[in-house]
Amino acid sequence: MAFEDKTLVCKDCGKEFIWTAGEQEFYAEKGFENAPARCRECRDKRKRTREGGEERKMYKVICADCGKETEVPFEPKDDRPVYCRDCFSKRRAERA
Repeated sequence: MAFEDKTLVCKDCGKEFIWTAGEQEFYAEKGFENAPARCRECRDKRKRTREGGEERKMYKVICADCGKETEVPFEPKDDRPVYCRDCFSKRRAERA
């Protein structure tokens, strides 16, 4: 079955987000039937809250590949490129 990226709306923040074909394939492999109701940021925030952990400090950066603004949970260093989640996943898949 061929999957295509879908645009969904987060039920917490109302922001649109892309549910990628790769994520859909992962959901299908795991037997999940429902699409995610929250964007990645809201899912991560909810998970940290459930675990009783502190809110993680996030740093705004520009992806070195696509130029999209994103947030990362570490302080970026000037001498190393930083990628958004999608570009990071693509680069990791290319190396495999």
